[in-house]
Amino acid sequence: MLQRLVAHFFGRFGFLSLSLVYACLVVVCLSQLISDGDLSLGRRPLQNLMQTATEFSYPSFLDVWFGNPRLEYVSSDGTVLRVENRRVVETNYLLGLARATWTTFSIATLGSLLAAVLALPLGVLTARNLAAPRSLRYIAKAVLDVARSIHTLVFGLVLVGIVGLGPTAGILAIALHSMGTYGKLFSESIETLDIAAIDAVRAVGAGPMQIFFNVIWPSVLPQFVSNHLYVWEFNIRDSTILGVIGAGGLGLLISEATSLFQWGRLSTVLIVIVILVSSFDALSRRIRKALA
Repeated sequence: MLQRLVAHFFGRFGFLSLSLVYACLVVVCLSQLISDGDLSLGRRPLQNLMQTATEFSYPSFLDVWFGNPRLEYVSSDGTVLRVENRRVVETNYLLGLARATWTTFSIATLGSLLAAVLALPLGVLTARNLAAPRSLRYIAKAVLDVARSIHTLVFGLVLVGIVGLGPTAGILAIALHSMGTYGKLFSESIETLDIAAIDAVRAVGAGPMQIFFNVIWPSVLPQFVSNHLYVWEFNIRDSTILGVIGAGGLGLLISEATSLFQWGRLSTVLIVIVILVSSFDALSRRIRKALA
């Protein structure tokens, strides 16, 4: 009883100590930013917020039905520079948006699949209960840790310089970063297996490949599929921004809209992203529930 009370006391004391350290860290960060003058809200933040919110509230896709069919662009001296049909212009933009959405989905899909394929052998090597050679386990773990530590955008920036602009750089960036996440999830799934079943099959003379395909793979396949769907869903969100660095897809339209302050078009792109991610989330949730 006394031992439980002591453990409970030190547990609460440890939590309070960590909370105090965290609070001190927050205070230090805030004080440093304030002293450097980096917490400024800029000029007229409320006015800018209201103006941006007003433009966001009218997504550009509404121009397909309500746009001015004869919008005139006039110079300062009253000369008509050009006339455009906003309905036609926005319809063409939506067609381009549909192509960019498919490109983003393709980048996330192919990148996730490549990452899963690359991560599977590394995850098997890092699983402690499979007793892989220590040197191989350390190398595999180091590769996964490095891949997981470097952000997708960093990989993308490097790969754009290597393979050039386009979806290939996005696919490889998604794959290299997600490989670390997949490997960790695969390894943890394998480590939840009953080691006795693995030892029993090993005891009758089964080789590593036989153990994997006859014992490990059937047991962890539902978890692997669930993990794949989860990371795939995350990569759909992640790939929407890769176009900013030249990897194509929705990120390119986001970059164009923000650079030109076209908040109505940015609102349209964000609505598409929300619909895409929400739809895939609902679908993957149903699949994971069926596998549970």
